[in-house]
Formats: sequence, structure tokens, C-alpha cells
Amino acid sequence: MNAPADPREFTAPSLTLRDHIDQKVFNTLYARSLVYNTCWEDPAVDRRALGLGGQDSVLVIASAGCNVLDYALDAPAAIHAVDANPRQIALLELKIAGIRHLDYEDFFAVFGDGYHARFHDLYRKHLRAELSEFARHWWDRHAHWFTSPLGSFYYHGLAGWVARGFRAYFRLRPKLWGHVRDLFAARDLDTQRHIHDRHIAPMLWTPAMKWALSRQLTLSLLGVPHPQRRLVQAQHADGVAGFIRAAIEYVFRELPVADNYFWRVYVHGRYTRDCCPEYLKPRNFAALRAGLVERVRPHTATVTEFLRQHPTPLSRFVLLDHMDWMSVYHPAALREE
Repeated sequence: MNAPADPREFTAPSLTLRDHIDQKVFNTLYARSLVYNTCWEDPAVDRRALGLGGQDSVLVIASAGCNVLDYALDAPAAIHAVDANPRQIALLELKIAGIRHLDYEDFFAVFGDGYHARFHDLYRKHLRAELSEFARHWWDRHAHWFTSPLGSFYYHGLAGWVARGFRAYFRLRPKLWGHVRDLFAARDLDTQRHIHDRHIAPMLWTPAMKWALSRQLTLSLLGVPHPQRRLVQAQHADGVAGFIRAAIEYVFRELPVADNYFWRVYVHGRYTRDCCPEYLKPRNFAALRAGLVERVRPHTATVTEFLRQHPTPLSRFVLLDHMDWMSVYHPAALREE
């Protein structure tokens, strides 16, 4: 959403009854849940844009913490990971504790495979004492996500529920599921396009699928509030479902899946050693453990609250899309920020 030249001149659009209901549902889900169990933004692109150096002090929205740890590999002076949802900070804290106290094989099992049969033991012995009070209470109740019969931490949390639902849908359609697995096994774009165009697209884009993708509840589970949905609807002739279809077709027809860990983790429930975020690779894990992770400083706060409490200069910002929904539902807070 484009900001006005002077944010003080911004006037929020009037809200309909449906807007208020959608926001109430979104707030209820957000206030009680871990929304993101992994990050969707590509940190390789961010790092090229940011050009981080040893003098930089960075403010980022924490989200699932994957990209925070990725930025740390460029060794800025400090990375302030800020999130108003304390469950997202609890996940980042768990990753930091794991980097400090687990060996690489155990760490990858937890956050790469999303499953470790002895996680409860590791958590009690090595991780729990490192966490803030809120994070301890949260993981005391949710540590079973890493030992779940569902097979993966990445099928938990709001985004995980959606991924689990689509995986169940694929499993109910064995031919479609087989083609999806073939797609992820492809090693060149021509093969990807052939599998997608000939086998997947005709079976995937049913009226039922388009209906499901257009529901605000589905989008809320993915952390997409109503203002973003309205923005997409205004800019795409085929609405939300058409926008999602165009995005998915671009990904699987134009980009190699061999290193696309964003989609792989939700389709298969786990990363591989060759297809995973940078913080899960042995060399980078070692660098983080050797000291780079100490430059990450988690904060449960809004951006404005953080800026009030930390007046020291910041040289880089990664603010994701939080201004989209603030502009509609909290315009005064956005002006203040």
C-alpha cells in the first residue's frame, strides 16, 4: 500500500460492517496464536537491498525469526527484532537458545525436519532456562508441536493449519499429489512447466479451490488482514484467487524449485540440507553460534513502543507489510509511528 507524501494527511477509508467483523476475527486469531512458523520473504533479496555492514543497527519485524538470523550472517552491529505478537518472539527466542546450546544435528532435526523425538528432553535440559517468562509458558504448552504425530512443527500455528489443510486436500486426490511430488523432484524449468501446465493446473484450479482461497478466514489464518485483501481485489481483475493463481504459476513456471525452500517446507513439512534457510546450513549455524547470534535482540513491542524505548540511531529497517492494516484499522498509530 503506497503511503501518502505526508502521512499526517492520510485519511482512513470508512469501514463496513463486514470490515469490522473480519478485523475482529483477525484480531482474535492474532491475539491467541503463533501466526507464522516460517518466513515467506526472501532474505537474499533483502540482504542485497540492505547492504548491511559492521556499523549498521537494524530494526526488523521478527515474524518467525528465520530472516532475522539470516541478516545476522552479515554481522551488523545489532539487529533489533520487534514484534507485537509475543508468540513470534517466543519462536525467535527458541531458535536463539537452540543455536547457543544444541549441536547442529539436533538443531536441524528441530527446525529443519520440524520433528525431534527427544524434543521434550532437549527443551527441559538445554532450552527452557534461556527463555523469557512468556516464551517458557508458551513452549511449556506447545513443545509437543515438535513431536507431533502430524510429523512436523510446520503443520502447526495458523499458517501451518492452512498448509495441513491443503496437504490433506492433495492426499485425497492421489493423482494430483503425485504430480505435485513430481514437480518438486524436477531439475529444470522445462520439466516444471510441463508438469504444471499439463497435470497440475487443470486439476488444481477448481471452483472449490477458488472459493476457499477467496475466504477471509483462509487469509486470516495466513496472517493476511482484510485491508490487504481489499487492495488485491482492487488491483487484480480476478480477485484474490486470481492473484494467488498468478503468483503460484509464476513461481512454478519461471523459478527453479530445487532451492525454493519457502514452498518445499509446506508441501513436505520439512526442509532438506540442500534446500533450507541459511541459518540451517552447517557453516552458517557455526558462525551464528560463534557469536553472530548475540547481535540479535528480541523485543515484544510495537514499532512505536520500541522507538520510544530505544532512542539510539538505526540505519536500516525491514518493516514488512504491517503498515497495510494499520492504515485502515489504526491510522492514528500509523501517523504516530
